[in-house]
Amino acid sequence: MSITPPKAPLRLGVNIDHVATVRNARGGAYPDPLRAAKLAEAAGADGITAHLREDRRHISDADIEALVAGLSVPLNFEMAATEEMQAIALRHKPHAVCIVPEKREERTTEGGLEVAKDENRLAHFIAPLREAGSRVSIFIAADSAQIEAASRIGAQVIELHTGAYCDAHAEGDFAARDAELARLTEMATYADSLGLEVHAGHGLTFDTVAPVAALPEVVELNIGHFIIAEAIFMGLEPAIAQMRALMEAARSG
Repeated sequence: MSITPPKAPLRLGVNIDHVATVRNARGGAYPDPLRAAKLAEAAGADGITAHLREDRRHISDADIEALVAGLSVPLNFEMAATEEMQAIALRHKPHAVCIVPEKREERTTEGGLEVAKDENRLAHFIAPLREAGSRVSIFIAADSAQIEAASRIGAQVIELHTGAYCDAHAEGDFAARDAELARLTEMATYADSLGLEVHAGHGLTFDTVAPVAALPEVVELNIGHFIIAEAIFMGLEPAIAQMRALMEAARSG
């Protein structure tokens, strides 16, 4: 009689970028992303994610300084693969660095990083970050070629882009949604077999989180926009608590 091994604990990283978006709409000091991050800590977040974009449209350099100094939980520093961002990451040495694609005209990150066609540059880019003690994650599509390339360049972690799955659900295209979930399931297993730690995120909501949270190879979800949006109606701590409850129910099922 075989015994199914228990699933690994599932962490929740809360992205606080869009607290800064609201602040920047008025150009003042409120709401404060660090205050939101500390509320997220108190509500049970295992980590905080912040994306310092090249155009500084939400998170600022000062926010990163405050988060590094003020957090008790790990900071996941999202950034493009540019010399400027590498220098900032090497100065602050956050717990984790997540390399993401970035286009100035996009509203949000539209897809995964193209690793397979840029292996040599990215391998040299992430080496100093690893040497500085940061865990390096690559934000990629659920695609075997990208996963293999991420492994070859020395990334320790991949974060699977769940946007297509969430978009298909929102549009009511359940066949496409189920196909995307099947792809995420297969690629999470494949990445784990290569020794990569598997995270997932982008667009996850109360309605879509459970099937992704149930994937045994996924050990962390990074969720931001939806949690911050729900906080307008129910408060930040209750929004995080509800997301965690849904994650834990799916994980224990």
